[in-house]
Amino acid sequence: MQTILVVIHLLLALGLIGLVLMQHGKGADAGAAFGAGASGTVFGASGAANFLSRSTAVLAALFFVTSLVLAWFAMQATDTRGLMESTVIEQSAAPAAVSEVPAVPLDAGSEPAAEVPVIAPAGVDSGTDEEPKKAE
Repeated sequence: MQTILVVIHLLLALGLIGLVLMQHGKGADAGAAFGAGASGTVFGASGAANFLSRSTAVLAALFFVTSLVLAWFAMQATDTRGLMESTVIEQSAAPAAVSEVPAVPLDAGSEPAAEVPVIAPAGVDSGTDEEPKKAE
């Protein structure tokens, strides 16, 4: 339905452009007022101006109606949430921060593993007060 209405809207726009370009400007009336061949036209001396102006008015009215209907269709298709509402919803839907160290579940009755010693590189204080043994 909306596609058909867009095609009709475009045809009305092209017809309206054509009718406006076919009409004479105000400067052409001075020569026609003295009978410069205007009576030999298809619509008569004043018939062309009335026919073209009425046709233009009808096409313009139809163009406005199709514009309003297309605007109504576009309004029905939009989301009614505001900018702040969509930002709050997106932030609340974000996953929670993942811990870098995964939790290891313990079995019932088991004890945690023994502490693993950390070996520090040479020249770095390991945090202990013991002096390293010198090789002899």
